[in-house]
Amino acid sequence: MGVLQRFERRLEGLVSGAFAKAFRADVQPVEIASALQRELDDKAAIMNKDVTLVPNQFVVELSEHDYNRLSIYAGTLCTELAEVVREHAAEQRYQLHGDVEVRMARADDLDIGVHRVSSSVVAAVRSVTPPASAVPQARVASPAAETSVIPERPAAPAYLEVAGDRHPLTRPVTVLGRGTQVDLRVDDAGVSRRHAEIRLGPPAVLVDLTSTNGTSLDGVRVTEAELHDGSVIGIGETMLVYRQPAD
Repeated sequence: MGVLQRFERRLEGLVSGAFAKAFRADVQPVEIASALQRELDDKAAIMNKDVTLVPNQFVVELSEHDYNRLSIYAGTLCTELAEVVREHAAEQRYQLHGDVEVRMARADDLDIGVHRVSSSVVAAVRSVTPPASAVPQARVASPAAETSVIPERPAAPAYLEVAGDRHPLTRPVTVLGRGTQVDLRVDDAGVSRRHAEIRLGPPAVLVDLTSTNGTSLDGVRVTEAELHDGSVIGIGETMLVYRQPAD
């Protein structure tokens, strides 16, 4: 049984009543599923003999008419469509970097019955090593004096923001890369195993570790550069925003 047939079989248990009526809209779910398969095939990029990279984030644009009829069931439908993507990628031995996400959007320039699919590769970024624990400083004080001591609030750590997720930089040096011996792993085929590192300051500094494809800062390729709040770090196809909260 093929991917599309399994998709339709799963929908059989979901489609009833108003749900079935919505699925008689001009754009059928199976048409969207087929379009997602084509998008994977069209965007498949051969990175090497073992890795063919495909998108993992998809936006399905619909006319206002079709969007209004299907959007009520967008959660269930998009979950099933994401499963179609994963199954097709597995059958074709495609590589997915990051979680698969499918969402619907309304497009005013589309006619009824017409849909459009756009896609992108969004790498998964995750911390590998636990944050360095702070070592409390010993303090000697008399019982009377101890009652008046107000503990200092620790400064908020700098962090990297990637696709809305925060990754605190709590170590003096944080290594970014695709390999296993790093602190922040970036599943991006364009990223070297040990690609770059961030050295906390002040000032914080970004250092390229002689990576294959280089490291950029605010769109400019660098080997070493100071970081400021809002600086955009580019490694491979992944963008990471450096954030330094005010003390």
